[in-house]
Amino acid sequence: MLACQLFVSVVRNSRTLSRLVTTWSPVGAAFNAQQRKVDLFQKNVGLFGVPGLSTPAGFEVAQQRALRETEQLVETACNNPPGALTVETFDQLSDSLCKVADLADFVKVGHPDPAFRDAAEKACINIGTVVERLNTNVELCRSLKNLLDNKEVLDSLDPDTRRVAELFMFDFEISGIHLDESKRGKAVSLNVNLLDLNNEFLNGTHLPNRIEKTALPEHIRHCFSIDGNSIQIGGLHADSPDELVREAAYKIFLYPNSSLLLCLDDLLTCRNELAKLVGYESFAHRALNGTMAKTPETVMKFLELLTDKLSDRYGRSHAVRAERYKIDPSLYSPYFSLGACMEGLNMLFSQLLGVSFQNEQPMAGEVWSEEVRKLAVVHETEGLLGYIYCDFFRRPDKPHQDCHFTIQGGRLKEDGKYQHPVVVLMLSLPPPTRSTPTLLNPGMMENLFHEMGHAMHSMLGRTRYQHVTGTRCSTDFAEVPSILMEFFATDYRVVNQFARHYQTGQVFYAALDQVYHGKPQNRSTTDILKKMQEKFYGLPYVPNTAWQLRFSHLIGYGAKYYSYLMSRAIASMVWRQCFQKDPFNRDMGERYRREMLAHGGSKEPMLMVQGKELTYFSWPLPSSLSLGFLHSFSPISSFPRSPLLYV
Repeated sequence: MLACQLFVSVVRNSRTLSRLVTTWSPVGAAFNAQQRKVDLFQKNVGLFGVPGLSTPAGFEVAQQRALRETEQLVETACNNPPGALTVETFDQLSDSLCKVADLADFVKVGHPDPAFRDAAEKACINIGTVVERLNTNVELCRSLKNLLDNKEVLDSLDPDTRRVAELFMFDFEISGIHLDESKRGKAVSLNVNLLDLNNEFLNGTHLPNRIEKTALPEHIRHCFSIDGNSIQIGGLHADSPDELVREAAYKIFLYPNSSLLLCLDDLLTCRNELAKLVGYESFAHRALNGTMAKTPETVMKFLELLTDKLSDRYGRSHAVRAERYKIDPSLYSPYFSLGACMEGLNMLFSQLLGVSFQNEQPMAGEVWSEEVRKLAVVHETEGLLGYIYCDFFRRPDKPHQDCHFTIQGGRLKEDGKYQHPVVVLMLSLPPPTRSTPTLLNPGMMENLFHEMGHAMHSMLGRTRYQHVTGTRCSTDFAEVPSILMEFFATDYRVVNQFARHYQTGQVFYAALDQVYHGKPQNRSTTDILKKMQEKFYGLPYVPNTAWQLRFSHLIGYGAKYYSYLMSRAIASMVWRQCFQKDPFNRDMGERYRREMLAHGGSKEPMLMVQGKELTYFSWPLPSSLSLGFLHSFSPISSFPRSPLLYV
């Protein structure tokens, strides 16, 4: 069913439903109203309840504490005989560093206070430097190698412990542990340089561009942020029904920044040099080692097959988006308030998985903005599973990006208790007003469901080791749960349960990413963009634009952007075989959790995908690429994370 037809159908059906349901649940009410202000007389508990993080200086204290723990754990790992304790110590070491690095990774982009952002960025770089040095620590590596080389000890380990040991060894290998001391030092230096370049590029992708106010027609100026005599444009305004607004935003927001172009060149050069140094043909070969795809050659073959198979569907996707603009948003948006959508998610997870959300009032200092909502995720028999902090609303200096951040990974602690996962979901929705809740369009709702799929992957994982908890798995598998949620978001049976009145062009991006991280080209990144756009996209390049400078996924998804497409193929088959007949089937929901979500990265993705119990895939990857799965490939209604589609 087309997206526009789906929403019209739901609106009609919801008119009856709205007469039957007259009150919001606590979750729906929490997201449809302005947040109750925190009691200023409460003691400041620190960000996420971490006492030391009540001020920016707390990051330095947290770093020093983590470094002391690191020294002790390295000594323990190196001095103890090989065994399960070795792996447990490595995981504790990883957990200690990640608790600072992961939290800082969010704060450096999400906190409104520049002092907090700066302190968090320094913490990321400092902890990252320590990690790179540990990854080339010969004595530490030897303690793990002694375990893996001892057949008797290895055979005594359970499968999860053995896999985690192998994953830690893999980290040593791709970091150049086999090199001589001089080259290991060079590898560390390159990695530290990459930390700086990554931060510089990532920050640059989110910066708005300015233009004189008089350069734009007067009747569209109000669509943008006006600052004195200039207009600030910080996004593509892809959902605007006004073609002129979309065109202006596209050309201004994507106007080339010369210093950022140089940064990208340096970044790609440094990545290639590092890959060559540690023994790989290119950075893409290094990045894909350990994924389902395995090699860049497999990815490009996959993308080319996908392009041929889906070329006729792209036109239909564009038509669907055009149809959306023909429907007045005021007809359907009131039925899709943020509160209604959150109630829908709550209802869906309760029926499928026995999981519900409970709104909690944050303590003073626990959140970085008064608009942040805190949800406890509770299972009907297992109790508390973890916490989701929902940072959903736009504010100045906040990136226009929808994403999931792990703050704390789940793991079984030494005292036998489970360390609850903590995550942040960040969206860019308009905030509610005194009289009107936040109203979502179809794309916003799909994105909400997508990001909540990541969050539930983190919540429902129950791995022994945090190194493989939740989304800490192969990148080309990590997107499966989130993309699967998009199918639920566009199924009329699901939407019909909660809609009521309150009163990604992905192939092109994946191919570009592969070429950027393949063998060095004697061309500019813009020239490469032009060629890839012509080959894989079909729309002409717009002069004086540099979309690659807004491609923030080049940092976290370098050489792995194809993962969205491969995950979509898997999610499509999971949906068709497991949920299409009945999206509320509890037995299938439990199996989905037990056989896929619960394992995080502790199980090979292809073993889960091709498992005996849930045979999602009928084709082997990467040894053979059959087109069979493409018959089930569904682009939903469009690719919501592909900005060039919106021009």
